[in-house]
Amino acid sequence: MTQHRIYTMSFAKVYPLYVAKAERKGRTKAEVDEIVEWLTGYGPEALAAVLEAGTDFETFFAKAPRMNPARAAITGLVCGVRIEAVEEPLMREIRYLDKLVDELARGKKMEKILRVG
Repeated sequence: MTQHRIYTMSFAKVYPLYVAKAERKGRTKAEVDEIVEWLTGYGPEALAAVLEAGTDFETFFAKAPRMNPARAAITGLVCGVRIEAVEEPLMREIRYLDKLVDELARGKKMEKILRVG
């Protein structure tokens, strides 16, 4: 899949996959929402509106209320690619979200996922 196709892909189509991944491992939709809010600043109503509108990834991140500055502490591999080596800013934001959901599915505590402390 080309980067352009990922950027124009609806966040609403990928979001249920994030939730399903978490739920398969005994985690919850609420935890996925907490991660999205921590990363982007989208609260419950704003996230619901984004999902209803079928907003693409590019717009989802561009219009995020408040990108968390602590996201720069997210490192590691996603799909065999080191996040800190991703040069394209939008792809890095997508990978940050992927990594946080992966950590949730692997059973990490929310405090660790959200880089608290």
